[in-house]
Amino acid sequence: MTGRVEVAIVGAGFAGIGMALALQRAGRESFVVLERAASVGGTWRENVYPGVACDVPSHLYGFATHPHPHWSGLYARGDEIHRYLQDVAAGAGLGGRLRLSTPLLQARWDAAAAAWQLDTPDGALTAETLVLACGRLTEPQIPEISGLETFPGPLFHSARWDQDADLRGARVAVVGTGASAVQLVPELARTAGHVTLFQRTPAWIVPRGAVAYSDADRAGFAADPAVLAALRADLYAEGEARFASRSGDPVAAADARAVALAHLHAQVEDPALRAALTPDYAFGCKRVLLSDAFYPAVASTAVTLEPHALTAVEGRTLVAANGTRHEVDAVVLATGFASTRQPYADLVHGEAQTLADHWSTGMTSFASTVVAGFPNMFVLNGPNASLGHSSSVLMMEEQASYVVRALAHGDQEGMPVRRVRPEAEQAYTDEIAVAAASTPWIAGGCHNWYVDERSGRLALLWPGTVDAFRARLAAADGAEFLSTPTPATLGGIP
Repeated sequence: MTGRVEVAIVGAGFAGIGMALALQRAGRESFVVLERAASVGGTWRENVYPGVACDVPSHLYGFATHPHPHWSGLYARGDEIHRYLQDVAAGAGLGGRLRLSTPLLQARWDAAAAAWQLDTPDGALTAETLVLACGRLTEPQIPEISGLETFPGPLFHSARWDQDADLRGARVAVVGTGASAVQLVPELARTAGHVTLFQRTPAWIVPRGAVAYSDADRAGFAADPAVLAALRADLYAEGEARFASRSGDPVAAADARAVALAHLHAQVEDPALRAALTPDYAFGCKRVLLSDAFYPAVASTAVTLEPHALTAVEGRTLVAANGTRHEVDAVVLATGFASTRQPYADLVHGEAQTLADHWSTGMTSFASTVVAGFPNMFVLNGPNASLGHSSSVLMMEEQASYVVRALAHGDQEGMPVRRVRPEAEQAYTDEIAVAAASTPWIAGGCHNWYVDERSGRLALLWPGTVDAFRARLAAADGAEFLSTPTPATLGGIP
């Protein structure tokens, strides 16, 4: 694969496909999408563990330009979402632009060519603009536990599910009680011989209230797009309203906390077990989870809750922090991802350093999308572009729109090289820090994956509503970029 394109997109999950759709709508046809795997789908291709599903309403978890009337219910299964992304890519005619099984090996800014030089296993590619759409939850976080590597049975991360491992009737340990574990444990409890759940920190869990859509519902959505649009608008408004409880509004947070505690008390009778499952930090500090099945599973005889972290592995014996020992046949690590240290950052070399070096004290950007020292580069779903209250797809769409506007602005101004002013990035970083300072994510008394431990800054979440993010990006008028002469003015290649 050789040649030159206007835009190279790295990643074919929601962000990468959304970026490709935005370029198409803008009439920009010179682009390719590099994808390391054999199919599109990102998170929803990688995560195939039992029970995997979205915890955002399905009709809000899709592209605004590609509504899908056929979701099975209020919350879509993981395989449905994967199919949706495959169908969108095929329907938009992206097949010819997709470079599947083509991982990015290195990207280096070439000042003389005013372009990015990309290395892949299929050869080199020159791109005037680089869009990193690699996702934030792609690299499993494997905890450092003494003896873990010596465990003799099946051992794998939930995001790298071993389809050959037969867990039926087995004694299975699940390490972690985050979003994946809450979905996974009830499924394992039905088939495994016994499940031992290692909980370092309990989660706030609220009712899921999953609703299955009937054939009539789906037919109605398909027959009348206005009905589907109205449902999406309602779901959007509900999501925006949820921001108050997640971000620390005292009344909203107290109400939501009461709902979570009532849910716990209704589903777990044992006072000691309830106490072990009750968080001691502010509501919203960690990701709030949705489940109607987790508490009943943990309260059943099929599951043993170990309310301490796993600290050592001795053969088939797992040792908790309090010294309790558990004999198991298999271990599933539901331990999250390297969210604040993106693996792709080591591969990207800007004007003076790698992206990993630039982010060595935490991810920073302007508009959650562009980074000083990395000309003509955009990052989707990166610094401060996640949400704790609504659909992350909404954020990706806004970022893709910002990219298209920035490209158009550069064309209009005769500015083929768009360099972000360092002071613009710093001001945006300071703006985020001020907005986040009093929120539960910073001051709520927990350790979460939103905050970078190296800096103590909120690195992943946007500390506002989707409306606010849309307005913030809309206000960016190009002043964030340095004025750069055209190559002809510099005497370079036109």
